[in-house]
Amino acid sequence: MPDKITKLFKAIADPTRRDIFHALVFATSALSITQISNQFEITRQGVTKHIKTLEEAGLVNINTQGRERFCNANPSELQEVNKWIRFYEHFWDNKLDSLGDYLNSTDS
Repeated sequence: MPDKITKLFKAIADPTRRDIFHALVFATSALSITQISNQFEITRQGVTKHIKTLEEAGLVNINTQGRERFCNANPSELQEVNKWIRFYEHFWDNKLDSLGDYLNSTDS
């Protein structure tokens, strides 16, 4: 079973999924799958598959009301990606600082 960060990267790797997520983040209320589908030039079934991937990553919550399913974005899940990136940002900052220190010490 893939870990959380793998699911998140899979979810945001696709430009259509990023666009769907973006639309949900900026929506003033939950959007139905039909409303989301109307914004894209792919089938409703295609949009549903993308939403399922976003849901599996925890980026979208789906609530059923009658026959309709409504989606809300859960952007707080992206904090996991941010933590992962910050780790490597810190790692490379330290490596570059060490390289700078080494280069400065050899100039003497």
